[in-house]
Amino acid sequence: MTDSLATWLYAVMAVPEDSTPPPGLTGVADEPVRLVEQAGLAAVVGSVPLEEFDEDALRGHLEDLEWLERTARAHHRVINGAARQGQVIPLRFATLYHDDDRVRAMLQERREDFTATLRRVADRTEWGVKAYVDPRSFLPDPDEPAGGEDSPGTAYLLRRRAQRQDQETAHLRATERAEEIHASLAALAVATAAHPPQDTALAAYEGWMVLNNSYLVPDGLTEEFTALVTTLGERYPAVTLEVSGPWPPYSFTAPPKREAQEGQEGQAGEAGEARPEEAPS
Repeated sequence: MTDSLATWLYAVMAVPEDSTPPPGLTGVADEPVRLVEQAGLAAVVGSVPLEEFDEDALRGHLEDLEWLERTARAHHRVINGAARQGQVIPLRFATLYHDDDRVRAMLQERREDFTATLRRVADRTEWGVKAYVDPRSFLPDPDEPAGGEDSPGTAYLLRRRAQRQDQETAHLRATERAEEIHASLAALAVATAAHPPQDTALAAYEGWMVLNNSYLVPDGLTEEFTALVTTLGERYPAVTLEVSGPWPPYSFTAPPKREAQEGQEGQAGEAGEARPEEAPS
């Protein structure tokens, strides 16, 4: 490395048999991706120019949605490409180190954490399942019209109260249905992770998103899991189910407690991590 470059980390994996990254894979700065090896582990990295990726530049870039979308997708593209060679631990977007030597030191220091995580997710894959509902499908049956003796003001307040109660009832019913679906899917997974509903403006859906979960599924149960999603969608026609995957285990490989502590290592970590489908768009 030189003073004009930094090392961008994408993922950590066991050293592949041929010790080479996927051919032709390029990263967030269109840089060739390479492996940095230490302690039986390989970090998937690329060299990026500091003038575009130092702390000040990143702070500005993170407010540019077009740049953020493009760069986040490139980050995930590398992770997915590396995953074709073996199980990976995806690292947080914009994890930077000064040079390869510090990456090697991090791999050595966190060897036990990384090794245990790779062992935990071996032969398992992340699948995402979302559930959407039209609130009107879960509204209670309308009551008989009330008597006409109330004043207009009182009648209005009663209608508003009834509407609020109906919405609460609909949300409770939809949530209960989502919990039933989740319980069925979780029975085939070794771990689950719940995510907050996506913003309707970003995800472009109508109604309520009542489920946005990830499931870590043994590879031997993949067909059974995806078939179950289809079955549940047929069983509950008022719920629209959407399955995505397979993904590297983004939701089940939390980064080590301390990825870095000096210089610009670990800067911009607040950008967070998400599956490609949840990258800014």
